Amino acid sequence: MRNIIRKFAFAAMLLTAPAMMQAAQKNVVNKPGTFTTGNKTFLLNGQPFVVKAAEVHYPRIPRPYWEHRIQMCKALGMNTVCIYVFWNIHEQKEGEFNFTGNNDVAEFCRLAQKNGMYVIVRPGPYVCAEWEMGGLPWWLLKKKDIKLRERDPYFMERVKLFEQKVGEQLAPLTIQNGGPIIMVQVENEYGSYGEDKPYVSEIRDCLRSIYGKELSLFQCDWSSNFTKNGLDDLTWTMNFGTGANIDQQFRRLGELRPNAPKMCSEFWSGWFDKWGARHETRPAKDMVEGMDEMLSKGISFSLYMTHGGTSFGHWAGANSPGFAPDVTSYDYDAPINEYGHATPKFWELRKMMAKYNNGKKMPAVPKAPMPIITVPKFELKEFAPLYNGFDYKYTWWDHKEEAHGDRPKTFEELDMGWGTVLYTTRLPQIDNVKVEGVYPNDAFTCTLTIDAHDYAQVFIDGKYIGKVDRVKNEKTLTLPGIKQGQELQILVEGMGRINFGRAIKDFKGLVSKPTITAELHSHLGGVDKTEVTFTPNQWECMRIPDDYEVAVKAFEMQKTKPTTREKLNEPVIGRGYRYAKNSDDLIFGRGYYRGYFELKKVGDTFLNFETWGKGQVYVNGHAMGRIWSIGPQQTLYVPGCWLKKGKNEIIVLDVVGPREAVVWGQTEPELNKLQLEKSNKHNNIGDKPDLNSATPVAIGSFKAGNGWQTISFNAPAKGRYLAIECLSTQKEGDRVAIAELYLQNPGGRRLSREPWKTKYADSEDEAGNHLGDKVFDLQESTYWQTEKGSAMPHLLVIDLGSEQTVNALEYLPRAEQGAPGSVKNFRIYLY
Repeated sequence: MRNIIRKFAFAAMLLTAPAMMQAAQKNVVNKPGTFTTGNKTFLLNGQPFVVKAAEVHYPRIPRPYWEHRIQMCKALGMNTVCIYVFWNIHEQKEGEFNFTGNNDVAEFCRLAQKNGMYVIVRPGPYVCAEWEMGGLPWWLLKKKDIKLRERDPYFMERVKLFEQKVGEQLAPLTIQNGGPIIMVQVENEYGSYGEDKPYVSEIRDCLRSIYGKELSLFQCDWSSNFTKNGLDDLTWTMNFGTGANIDQQFRRLGELRPNAPKMCSEFWSGWFDKWGARHETRPAKDMVEGMDEMLSKGISFSLYMTHGGTSFGHWAGANSPGFAPDVTSYDYDAPINEYGHATPKFWELRKMMAKYNNGKKMPAVPKAPMPIITVPKFELKEFAPLYNGFDYKYTWWDHKEEAHGDRPKTFEELDMGWGTVLYTTRLPQIDNVKVEGVYPNDAFTCTLTIDAHDYAQVFIDGKYIGKVDRVKNEKTLTLPGIKQGQELQILVEGMGRINFGRAIKDFKGLVSKPTITAELHSHLGGVDKTEVTFTPNQWECMRIPDDYEVAVKAFEMQKTKPTTREKLNEPVIGRGYRYAKNSDDLIFGRGYYRGYFELKKVGDTFLNFETWGKGQVYVNGHAMGRIWSIGPQQTLYVPGCWLKKGKNEIIVLDVVGPREAVVWGQTEPELNKLQLEKSNKHNNIGDKPDLNSATPVAIGSFKAGNGWQTISFNAPAKGRYLAIECLSTQKEGDRVAIAELYLQNPGGRRLSREPWKTKYADSEDEAGNHLGDKVFDLQESTYWQTEKGSAMPHLLVIDLGSEQTVNALEYLPRAEQGAPGSVKNFRIYLY
């Protein structure tokens, strides 16, 4: 009997052992320690310590791969991982917090400690990171008058609740409690947003109340603006990129705090990609040399990014000024690529880092958790039309207040964070306006003006008329003559909310009332031009949420209907829109596609979507990310841990429609294939101004070297267009380069650059993404650069959006040592 009991007890122990081990691992507590600032160095348990941190983002990595990515960072010689905490992924609905699964930030920190790594936590509330709305939750915008990143009572209330919830997860893991967390950041690059020390102080006090007075707190900013919000009792760190003049970056900090430790809290290894532009890369040599220099001088760093990963689903953000949405891949040209493999940059960095490993052997490079596999080409044969995705809780026929009104509602007003909305309204007759002197053959031109965030397709009675793309700053579209009773439909897809600058308050959908202007052109009867403007005041709004469950229901609705788009050719009337039979309309090609592929073995792969239009992809229920035919990204990384042997499902929501509904899996990603209607260059000769008879507002020479310079005009000047003529460079033979430009009004304040756009540039290095818009992209490490071999002088013209009164120009050359490409002699015009 005792033997039987022992056997049962032994079996029970075997069954419970994994759970016991997991619980024991979670409860492992090392000895309490300290991390502080000393004389020109950080002190770990009282001993000098150089932080060698690897920036990685846990939501951009599938949880089964977390430990592998941490081990890859350790194999580079890093001793710390640095992480953002993304508020909006943890609180996707107000008051509903999620720290499980891929959101289990505490487990990520425990895995770091298990592998001998310390942790730096950056809990925002704002994080930037090319992430949707910079990490702020979209539902904050349901309060239209909210002030983000300020002491707005509601904003601060929600911030403190979020930080408290994060603290419940992470406060037990500080070094003082035997955990791996050595530092926590206060806000993020606030100098690039504004100047508000009381706000930053309130964030500091909130974090101190959660993590205790002993834990080190720090703030990061650029060398040009860190003093705006620098608090006396916090550690100050600098952010700058590959190739920067490191001594110049720390010069001001050394003057203000000569005995403080130096740290580059974001040393940018590469850069992020945006839709419609070339894939960004940075030389490995510059990155390695910069880190070598910092380590030789005892300067700490965090390499942003060491491994970027993927902005799965709808989490990719957008840059500003203007609107430049980010692609799904966050490869970042990092040493560890998107799918966790070592790049040539990795091996060069590892070799250098070995010099600073205290004479010890470098940790082994771990084997990839999954092989790379291919998938033969297959067709997505099932189709469900777009209207099957309508959320019937918000339909006009249910008389929901949210669904209709005297103006179109934004996504936020419709209580939807991400997806697509169909806006519809009835039209009056505009092709036969009675005007005295008008003859029957006189010509009408109808123009629709809309402010759509972000990609709008326009239909009349279901027939496609054209698109309005926010990326291209488009706001108008020519319409055909309109007859009374016709229906105007505007299908608006929202992309990532802006994640940088003041424009982060980024509402989606139609953000103002559209207007239609009919112009009558007549050369008879004495009438040259007559305008009639109409603003529709009755709108119906139908939501199509970006959600896998919505996609599945779209196919369930098709079970009693034709299942292929070729068969779906009967007109439908009465669901808020109509369309003509067999026309190029609202339905054909736009909708959900489903297909399947079989796998004999599981592995990572890259599904190719270059034949598709624009939309979202789901694989086995996982939201993989956005696709857009314009590129540069044409593949989506699909982790093998989300695939299975046998049958795998894929659903594509394409709001434009594919050329061919086929997909295949390949062994390498395609991140640099553009399929544009025209070049991104701004060299249309018709946009070049004739400056021969114009009078410059300033003539002179810039000084050589790094850093900002200001050129004051003799008198205030007015104009809509800024033209800077570069006559020579500081070093003969250099290509012209400008990192940033600002204009000041007579009061000395910088003008907003939100409406700016490049009108003309005689030369732009398109292959390197050094286009004219880089001079006002809020990024000091990017720059406009002319093509190799192009002759002087060079001209850059910027449209300011409206006439402005200007008193001075601020100019920033490249940040690298010697400021290559710096302008010497110049002429500045305003016209």
